[in-house]
Amino acid sequence: MHHKVVIVGGGAAGITVAAQLRRGQPDLDVAIIEPSEKHYYQPLWTLVGAGVFPKETTMRDESSLIPAGVTWIKDAVTTFDPDNNTLMTQSGDGISYDYLVVAPGIQIDWDGIPGLAESVGKPGSGVVSNYSYDTVESTWEAIRNFKGGTAIFTQPATPIKCGGAPQKILYLADDAFRKQGVRNKTRMIFASASGAIFSVPKYAQALDKVIDRKGIETMYLHNLVELKPESKEAVFAHMNTGERVTLKYDMIHVTPPQSAPDFVKHSPLANADGWVDVDQYTMRHNRYPNVYALGDASSVPTSKTGAAIRKQAPTAAYNLLADLTGSGEEHQYKGYTSCPLVTGYGSLILAEFDWDGPAESFPFDQSEERYSMYLLKKYGLPAMYWNAMLKGVA
Repeated sequence: MHHKVVIVGGGAAGITVAAQLRRGQPDLDVAIIEPSEKHYYQPLWTLVGAGVFPKETTMRDESSLIPAGVTWIKDAVTTFDPDNNTLMTQSGDGISYDYLVVAPGIQIDWDGIPGLAESVGKPGSGVVSNYSYDTVESTWEAIRNFKGGTAIFTQPATPIKCGGAPQKILYLADDAFRKQGVRNKTRMIFASASGAIFSVPKYAQALDKVIDRKGIETMYLHNLVELKPESKEAVFAHMNTGERVTLKYDMIHVTPPQSAPDFVKHSPLANADGWVDVDQYTMRHNRYPNVYALGDASSVPTSKTGAAIRKQAPTAAYNLLADLTGSGEEHQYKGYTSCPLVTGYGSLILAEFDWDGPAESFPFDQSEERYSMYLLKKYGLPAMYWNAMLKGVA
């Protein structure tokens, strides 16, 4: 089986690039390899976990999103052989290509924390996570039934998709506990392996004020390394000293460790850390010029968000088409990403930044909490995703 362009992954990055390639060259032979029958708008899982939406609103059939004229190969990739421009799939098929785009997303390593996989989402466990369609509803169940005690929210040491998500649900839970009348008998802790609440100082200063206002305890440089579900204890290791701290919990929202998919990290395409080794400006592979990668599985040093993909996709598509035509032109990605930081029901800080710092779109200070930006998150961004981005026009 041969295709001019093979795209690995039918998520946000893969679909968007396919749509843009076909818009740029309508007769281009493009195939997407994607095993899943369902496609999820994951940025909305924060609000699902906070009881704002049912999870079904975030799901659509993958078949409805494959761009017209693109071949969908419903299979999973197992190995890459970029020296021979081929790959193998789970069903045993070999597929060759002229150009390859690698966009399989990120891998959730539930087994990376002992005690997590067997307890997350289980009734009565108190262990919840917004990082899975199967577990996201358990977060709201735990929040709305919470009677007081210790509620812990974690962020791991690994890169993660949507770096702000671990703290968004923290703020929403605080709001919910206040409405339910249990906040005054609740200890809320944000335990993060990072050294600050956010990487961009402008937004970090604003979020520190939110933390102070809400009376939330912070444990920076503390990485969750084990759960003891029987005794409801969480074990953290200090990132610098390795010192262990054990905390009792009544509820714990866990952001699991994440990594590049195994079939990527063990391939010739990966760098030393397991990510697809690409130029951060062009999305082109550093060793295989007919290979591109973008999104969460790439080595591009920016936040792993849909907003980053929205700017990476046109760069990858433009440069691939330029290679096809031999035009010699080149687009460059400047590191743009966005993180809509929900700070409560009806308030949001819209962080937008690139490698140089804040890169804001609106004519006001976006580090301030705003209801309008909450509405953008709730309604505007999902509409743009389904109706524009995945169609290659945003």
